[in-house]
Amino acid sequence: MSPGQELDTVDKALIRELQVDGRAAYSRLAPLVGMSEAAVRQRVNRLQDRGVIQIVAVTDPTTLGYAHQAMLGVSISSEVAEAAEQISQIEAVDYTVITAGRFDVLAEVVATDAEHLLDVSNSIRGVAGVSGVEIMTYLRMVQQNYDWGTM
Repeated sequence: MSPGQELDTVDKALIRELQVDGRAAYSRLAPLVGMSEAAVRQRVNRLQDRGVIQIVAVTDPTTLGYAHQAMLGVSISSEVAEAAEQISQIEAVDYTVITAGRFDVLAEVVATDAEHLLDVSNSIRGVAGVSGVEIMTYLRMVQQNYDWGTM
């Protein structure tokens, strides 16, 4: 989707429903938006083809034995993009972004226990150019949304 491109109310309604149940049948979605099943299928396919949505399975790390989640703020003293790419290749890192402000890179980590979190932190510290790491451990997830542009 190009910048500034708008979603209409039907697209937004379909996205909201698919966020609740990504496997929702077109026969269930059709009456909710006042369209035929075929038209809904075309809309969903178009949203996928344009890169607006992806239908994927999302796991809850805590149910899989990952008791610790943390955001690591990373300071880099050399080429930021290169260091960020190396950090993103660490298995326990599930989200990596280059930022402006206090940290050069933020890396979200899921770990089985405190020792695993320490090991991941040390791996990040070992990346060339990393000059500091601050661990911000999640105590409780309060909110996590993926509804950008659908409200």
